[in-house]
Amino acid sequence: MDLQKTIRNFDSDGVGIHNGCYFGMPFSPDDATLVLLSVPWDVTSSFGAGSAAAPAAIIEASTQLDFFDPWAPGAWRRGIATLPFDDPAQSARLSSASSHPASFPVSPSSIRACSEELRPEAEAIIKALEGRDADCEEKDLAARLSAINLASTALNAEIHKTASDWLARGKIVGLLGGDHSTPLGLIKAVAETHNNVSILHLDAHCDLRPAYEGFTHSHASIMYNVLSDVPNVEKLVQVGIRDFSEAEKNFADGHSKIVQFTGRQLSENQFNGTNWATQCETIVKTLQQNVYVSFDIDFLSPDLCPGTGTPVPGGRSFDEAIYLIRSIVDSGRHIVGFDLCEVSPQTTIDASVGARILFALCGQTLRKNS
Repeated sequence: MDLQKTIRNFDSDGVGIHNGCYFGMPFSPDDATLVLLSVPWDVTSSFGAGSAAAPAAIIEASTQLDFFDPWAPGAWRRGIATLPFDDPAQSARLSSASSHPASFPVSPSSIRACSEELRPEAEAIIKALEGRDADCEEKDLAARLSAINLASTALNAEIHKTASDWLARGKIVGLLGGDHSTPLGLIKAVAETHNNVSILHLDAHCDLRPAYEGFTHSHASIMYNVLSDVPNVEKLVQVGIRDFSEAEKNFADGHSKIVQFTGRQLSENQFNGTNWATQCETIVKTLQQNVYVSFDIDFLSPDLCPGTGTPVPGGRSFDEAIYLIRSIVDSGRHIVGFDLCEVSPQTTIDASVGARILFALCGQTLRKNS
């Protein structure tokens, strides 16, 4: 369909349309500049689960959003499309790759169904590690862990394949998790497509734990895996982190690619008179020309994301987050991909805030190509 005809026939000021697409947008993936990939996967969450429900909940909430964005006026007209998720062929490949020969075969009809089937197995492992299930046999735990790791590896390979295909067609790809393990395949595809890529990692946590709790693709291991598996990434700039281990801190201090702006550091700077605009300018200067934004919703103050799996006191306001993302584009840098993860829609505010963070990410990403 012709893009301009699609825009003419779409009433952006009208009632939100529930058509299964983010924001009720009418664009097809072929016509749009930006395509959104949904990954309803939440297996390894170490505290609160529920982010597998985020894509569907954000789609639902996003139809209540108004389209005028003063910081990216009209950017959505370049096209934001929703890729079909839980495609049967994709799920079949995931099922085949994740089946364990001894036990716990995975044969779901969808990615979310696979997540829901494996989540109890992960919970059993976590309970045993925490000493809450002393009767669980080591052999049984090993089988469960193997099944989860196989499935997670297959999922990331499938995401990498899907993202690479769309990037090769000249599209920009954004990802909606799910937990924060889900964007590894997309990050790899973006770094293979674009030169000079850095990651702006907005999070309460470092996510630098190797195979946390034994899970190769733990939500707490995503940035460790990026640094290990995606050598094309030039720099990892972590902002807002405020809950991390001593081992993670030591790892970051000794790694040449990592730059950190901790939550406490940012707050103390403000207490001492350094405004947010100046701090954003300092942060952005550490980034390469091409920027991938990885946004964990717990970067925000917990009152804005009360359902997220591992909420941490502190955090930034909604407007501070948007200002920082806008500052990337204002500097002349390009957002070449992004993810939004760990939204757990336990309340209406979770999905509502998630939808608006997503719209801002889309707007600034499209604005950079205008």
